[in-house]
Amino acid sequence: MGLLLCGGALVAVCVLSIALGTRNIGLGTVWEAFRHYTNTDDQSIVRDLRVPRTVLGLLAGIAFGLSGAVIQAVTRNPLADTQVLGINAGAALFVVFAVGVLGITDLSRYMWFGFAGVAFALCLVYMLGSGGRGGATPIRLTLAGIALGAVMDGLSSGIRLVKPRAFDYLRFWDVGSLAGRPMTVAVTILPFVVGGTALALIVAQSMNAVALGDDLARTLGAGITRTRLLAVMSVMLLAGSATAAVGPIGFVGLMVPHIARWLTGPDQRWIFAYTVLCSPILLLSADIVGRLVVRPGELRVGIVTAFVGAPVLIWWVRRARVSGL
Repeated sequence: MGLLLCGGALVAVCVLSIALGTRNIGLGTVWEAFRHYTNTDDQSIVRDLRVPRTVLGLLAGIAFGLSGAVIQAVTRNPLADTQVLGINAGAALFVVFAVGVLGITDLSRYMWFGFAGVAFALCLVYMLGSGGRGGATPIRLTLAGIALGAVMDGLSSGIRLVKPRAFDYLRFWDVGSLAGRPMTVAVTILPFVVGGTALALIVAQSMNAVALGDDLARTLGAGITRTRLLAVMSVMLLAGSATAAVGPIGFVGLMVPHIARWLTGPDQRWIFAYTVLCSPILLLSADIVGRLVVRPGELRVGIVTAFVGAPVLIWWVRRARVSGL
């Protein structure tokens, strides 16, 4: 029942995302744009601008939210998120390098640099966080990710400053934005988001055993190495494709899994299922708010999620007693 309610809420948010904005469009006009297209201004806005934006927000929301849920499960770290652990920063650095230094502006080409950046950041964060006595504890991984993310953000800023072409091309992408992307962007990342989601759902049950600790997981017959490898591949596909398409949007993967865990308990299968539905609700809602609060301009969705995400997460953790991992 909860999943059905979330599915209905997602449909409603998608409809509002198409109808609301700098220029509000009636639901009747939205329906006519699909049923009987006559190339009026409002119908063109619906078909050419808002539908691609909504589809991209749907895919990016799933990617950011589910990658955060997978990272939290595999590291047993409630503070883990692709933004907190520097994974988005790694993808962003490699994309900025591809655009600014190599001159690659085709998403289907520089998206592979996003994948490489995710893999690079994951490996480096784990190496830094697991050094010394005690191994890779959650707090060490978090601190390593924050420090590494700051360094890579600085390198990205340096490239943009010395490469004006990269700065101009990436100035809105850098803060996270769904605006101005044609449908081809959503089509390009679709197979990678679907593949990453499928891998996450495949390992969801094994994640329940891994969350109990390596020794107990082996006793229960879970393939720890296989589970973690598939989980890392899932995060690479999800975070890499979404970051390349819309920029390094944070807090979606940090908030939504906590909310799902509070609703469902510690079973990763339910957490992942709720995250797939609730993450695009959050991202599209933030995009709608960004379009309405400063009309006729708009706030980029990455700014809205950052502004809303941190205080909401703090309030939720303090008041709702989020279930442990």
